[in-house]
Formats: sequence, C-alpha cells, structure tokens
Amino acid sequence: MADPGQMRGLKKYDRDYFDRWYRDSRYAVVREGVVRRRVALAVSVAEYLLERPIRSVLDVGCGEAPWRACLLKMRPGVRYLGVDSSEYAVRKYGRRRSLRLGTVAGLARMGIRGRFDLVVCSDVLHYVPTGEVRAGLRAIARMLRGVAFLETFALEDDIEGDKELLQQRSESTYRRLFREAGLFPVGLHCYVGSDVQKNLTAFERPASARRTGPR
Repeated sequence: MADPGQMRGLKKYDRDYFDRWYRDSRYAVVREGVVRRRVALAVSVAEYLLERPIRSVLDVGCGEAPWRACLLKMRPGVRYLGVDSSEYAVRKYGRRRSLRLGTVAGLARMGIRGRFDLVVCSDVLHYVPTGEVRAGLRAIARMLRGVAFLETFALEDDIEGDKELLQQRSESTYRRLFREAGLFPVGLHCYVGSDVQKNLTAFERPASARRTGPR
C-alpha cells in the first residue's frame, strides 16, 4: 500500500510489514483468493465498457504487486506498471515486476506516459492524507482510458487489519473527492472518466447519477 508517510519515516512498508499483513495467518485479511476475485471483477468491468481486452494496467500502491500475477494469468500480454512508496518492495521486485518508487500524491510528477485501460488503487486511499488523495485522484483521472478500481473504506465501514495512520473520512467526503477529480462511480469500487461516463446507458449509471427525464 502506498503512503507518503513511509518516505517521511512515519510508517515503514518493509519486509516485516508485508510478512505480518499479507503472509501471517493471524493478521492477514487479504488472501490470494480475495485478490484473484478483485482482479477478475476489475478486468471484467473494464473490458465490458471498453468492448475489448485490456492492454495496460497502472497499479498505484501496488506493494509487492500481487495483482500482477493474477492479471498476467488472465491477460498474458498486458502491460503492467506498479507504483509504491515501499523502498523494500521496489528494491526487491522492481526490475522483475515492473515497479517504480512513488506515492499517490506524486503520480503527476513521475513522468508516466500514456493512458491506461485499468488503473488500480486498492486498499490505499484511506491511509493517505486528504490533500494527497486529491492530487492522486486528479492524476489517475488524467491517466485513465477505461476503468479505475479504487477500493476505499470510509468512516462508516467496519475495517479489519492495519489501522495505523488510518484516515477517518466519511463516505460523503470520498464521493466529493472522486467527483472533483472527474471520476464517476459505476459500482463495486469501479469508476470511469468523463469520456466513458457520457456513453453509459441509463441503467449502467448508479441511481444517484442517472439523468432525470420526463415521467
């Protein structure tokens, strides 16, 4: 999970962190089957709306890149780029798994070129300060060609797992941040930009986003 606090020494995403929260059965809440289902969901939604197989994925806050293996099994030719603030993860897996050192807030300054069919930011935003979330979402919106999977947990949710530096923001705050960035919800943590949103049919839009017409 990417958090600029790691680079400021507030929280370290080192080997011990990943061992505890991803490999130790006493603490881990996101296991392989969960990741596989998330990947299948995000890929299916992106390909449904793009009407073709995905070709590129940007994974923000990728950690050790568990999404990459699942993505390559589903779509062997996909171009994957992972971004994370963990110096440990990037040093160990950067070359083999196409990871770059970076943060949510710094996305726009990383010189990442092109747009992506799928942008992933899973279980990350609720650990990042609001101003940095705002900057990151704007960058994601600019890089997005298809669907963004932005798995986020709000104040109203009962959260399990790592609660260190957890940012307690309300559902309404997150919805405002997404809207300000130009990201529109299509359900189950999936969002689209304005170019895809304008082509959605009435029942592809959430009820709150549907246009009202004559009765």
